[in-house]
Amino acid sequence: MAGTKWIYDFTEGSKDQKDLLGGKGANLAEMTNLGLPVPPGFTITTDACRYYLEHGGTPPELDAQVTEYLAALQEAMGKTLGDPADPLLVSVRSGAAASMPGMMETVLNVGLNDESVQGLAQQSGSERFAWDSYRRLIQMFGKTVLDIDGEHFDEALDAAKAEQGTELDLDLDAEHLKDVVDRFKAIVREHTGTDFPQDPREQMDMAINAVFDSWNSDRAIIYRRRERIPSDAGTAVNVCAMVFGNLGADSGTGVAFTRDPGSGAQGVYGDYLQNAQGEDVVAGIRNTVPLADLDDIDHDAYDELMTTMARLESHYRDLCDIEFTIERNKLWMLQTRVGKRTAAAAFVIATQLVDEGLIDMDEAVRRVTGDQLAQLMFPRFVSGGDATQLTQGMNASPGAAVGKAVFSSEEAVRWADRGEQVVLVRRETNPDDLSGMIAAQGC
Repeated sequence: MAGTKWIYDFTEGSKDQKDLLGGKGANLAEMTNLGLPVPPGFTITTDACRYYLEHGGTPPELDAQVTEYLAALQEAMGKTLGDPADPLLVSVRSGAAASMPGMMETVLNVGLNDESVQGLAQQSGSERFAWDSYRRLIQMFGKTVLDIDGEHFDEALDAAKAEQGTELDLDLDAEHLKDVVDRFKAIVREHTGTDFPQDPREQMDMAINAVFDSWNSDRAIIYRRRERIPSDAGTAVNVCAMVFGNLGADSGTGVAFTRDPGSGAQGVYGDYLQNAQGEDVVAGIRNTVPLADLDDIDHDAYDELMTTMARLESHYRDLCDIEFTIERNKLWMLQTRVGKRTAAAAFVIATQLVDEGLIDMDEAVRRVTGDQLAQLMFPRFVSGGDATQLTQGMNASPGAAVGKAVFSSEEAVRWADRGEQVVLVRRETNPDDLSGMIAAQGC
């Protein structure tokens, strides 16, 4: 396969190349070419993943191509990966052709080490921000790349917060976070027998390989089987210049939908979290605010986001699911995709888009799948009657269900295997709960 192009810059692709660039890479390229504010970056193709899985290593030409595209990214940003004085940091994210939310891996802040953290502190003007970013890298890298149980890092962070008498990460200052970094390094040393890698390029290469490996993680395999996604499709890898939502109150991160994915209603739907990186929103470790509150927090960024969302929905002619970051009042778009929606919302949105002239009736019919039709026929709770409501929560599956309550995915699988009907109850569901969600009657 000599001469194969394994990498595409965001300026080179389009939304029609999902099979090659994955959904995330194709849509990042599409937004870039629309002139939207996307951080520079490049996508390693699904072809490279398939080669890696088949041969047990990356294509011979990939290393040189990564060097070439990294040099172009460094020139665009005016920074060098891991520079001790003013480091370029990158994110390494998965992105398959078919949406597989949370099934594969992401590593943020790649390029930080014991020297570049000092440069990041100086350039940002915030020592706390720099050390917070460094501890996040070690935590994500340790779990994702080095296959260390994430609970070890969670316990170390919780211990550091307990010593300071707080439950919030934000209450830890720079000195506390330096201590957390040391604890995290010790965890890496204990569980791998080696130190956390200090070479920024080694970090990036290891993260890329870890994303390829995550294609065949247990949860990804289970998800593909359930969603009928081909096992040989592979994932692309997106390497993107970092933008930071954890620089202070004038920064933040969020998710947004151009319409309500639950009901299909038009309006402002999503969540925003000040002084946070993207993983904080989905991790549920801090309480987000409704997206509409961003209008009061940062009016100009909010207006730009609303304009961008309207433009994307018109361009894609569908409900769009968006991830964004605000770095010191500057909006950056990190991802968009056609958003998942409930069965009821699928009908409503298809009808709305016909009324707005964005799609025709034939396309509207194709937008509602057989699975969604079946979901509309699931049993539901009736209003009134003599039923007693005990509690309430957010349903992760459509319809009503009957079963014994269990509180872990492992228990749900065990009980279901012996013929019990169960309802999985979790404070927050996450991708690791997939096997339990499949085994349960409802969750």
